[in-house]
Amino acid sequence: MDRAQDGRETPVAWCPSGEANRPESVVLGVRSGDGDQVVYLADPVPAADVLGGIPEGIAPSRVLRFASHCVSDCANRVGEACGLIERIKVVPAGTAASAVPRCHLRPHCKWWGQAGVEACHRCPAVSTLNSRDDELTVLVADPATTREQLESWVAAGG
Repeated sequence: MDRAQDGRETPVAWCPSGEANRPESVVLGVRSGDGDQVVYLADPVPAADVLGGIPEGIAPSRVLRFASHCVSDCANRVGEACGLIERIKVVPAGTAASAVPRCHLRPHCKWWGQAGVEACHRCPAVSTLNSRDDELTVLVADPATTREQLESWVAAGG
């Protein structure tokens, strides 16, 4: 729990695209070979418990997706909101999913709290390791990209 300015306790918001090396970080899921989607773990596993098992030379975010506390100095933060999920929402969801994936993070997830089911439909496709060959991924990942720029890119057919 954090403390609000008025002294009351407030729940900590978690980022589902977090850093592996933060002390509170947990493994949210495993990147699968099926379209590089995330398969969520039923229960959180401390990142520190698994990072040592990843072979040298392989970025942890290549195989795992991490969650950590949403922090005020994040490059994606826009006021109290997450700019990353706002950019992700512009990209059409890959499938017309009706059910959201099970996720242990949801009750504390910044994206869920901000964008609800729209975030959950897109979350499995989010990668924290982006290929510079994929222009849309680069645009979405860049905090300087505006919603209007993304909408124009999507409307133009990429």
